[in-house]
Amino acid sequence: MPALPIPPSWFPGHMKKFTRMLPALLTKTDVVLEIRDSRLPLTSINRTLEGALQKWRRERGWDPNDPKRRIVNTGACERIVVLNKRDLVPEWGMEPFRNAMAKKFPEQQVMFASWQRPRDIRTLSELLVNIAKRYPHALELNVLVIGMPNVGKSTLLNALRNMGIKGRTPKAFQTGAQPGLTQALSTRLKVSLEPPVYAFDTPGVMLPYLGRGEEGAERGVKLALIAPAYLQLLPNCAAPTVDLQEFLEKLAKRMGMVMRGAQLDTDRAAAYFVRWWREEGGLYAASSSSLHLPDSSDTNLVQSTMQGWGFDFQWQFTADDRPATKGDDAKIIQEKMEACIDNHLAAIEQEDLDEGHLSPTQIKKQQVREEKMRRKQKMMLKRSS
Repeated sequence: MPALPIPPSWFPGHMKKFTRMLPALLTKTDVVLEIRDSRLPLTSINRTLEGALQKWRRERGWDPNDPKRRIVNTGACERIVVLNKRDLVPEWGMEPFRNAMAKKFPEQQVMFASWQRPRDIRTLSELLVNIAKRYPHALELNVLVIGMPNVGKSTLLNALRNMGIKGRTPKAFQTGAQPGLTQALSTRLKVSLEPPVYAFDTPGVMLPYLGRGEEGAERGVKLALIAPAYLQLLPNCAAPTVDLQEFLEKLAKRMGMVMRGAQLDTDRAAAYFVRWWREEGGLYAASSSSLHLPDSSDTNLVQSTMQGWGFDFQWQFTADDRPATKGDDAKIIQEKMEACIDNHLAAIEQEDLDEGHLSPTQIKKQQVREEKMRRKQKMMLKRSS
């Protein structure tokens, strides 16, 4: 099987500019609304913004040693994580994931939403309004919306405005399938009249460097391929496979993608699959995916079975994972998700220690800055002597 290409970096100037602006913007912010993709609840965390967000909480009186304890409470300071596009992940994993996140990140309020579900938008609107009502002395509540490109920030804000402002409201923000349409901080958008709540849309910010090696890209492709949805594309009676080349050859044959010399066009098949997955496959996978736990009555289970949820979570079930009662299903899933979160955090920490989050260009620039600093210090020592 051919090796997957290393994913390219995409960090244009407007993203870097916003990253530098964020600390100053947070001084005027009461609520940070972080939008992530439900299919990638861990991967769509932007680590470059975490330092500024943690500093903002400390400056607003939150105890750095106890995320649930606030020492000084003079105004709103909340971080809400909205997992958008909830219709693209199976329903059975949402509550275990919320509980796992509450245990691992108690300072974050987590909710699932989709701009197509008015109930979700109403719940989010009521949450913001209730936060504003807790601080009646404040003239207004300012919400800063952040997240990676194409997670649905602008679309969700348009829906939030339509829900909070009665009557017809014009579309406030331009939206589209092409990521990066928002390239500057927006003007204030009123999303509630009483109490007054204002929101700021911001540019989607990617990581400056996606990491070294091919592990991340390969893992993402494998998780997509083992989902049941892709079988819909293959010939009838096709068996499930995790072999990428075999899958693409079957898909090319099924779709009649043939080059000169009767060679199967696997490149065209790969592009077709990605496009299909984004438009139809994700919805089909979420609706057809079901939870499969080892049956407590099955005493012959020897081999472990694989289960996944979204693209970030994958675990194995063994005979020891049999639920004692039906009500234990969610608890077992939560424990598996907590282990996945721990593994993700450990991998990120190790990557930071190994400087794997820095590209060769960034490392070279860092070395140049350090060399300039050494020369400057050397010159200062000569002048002082």
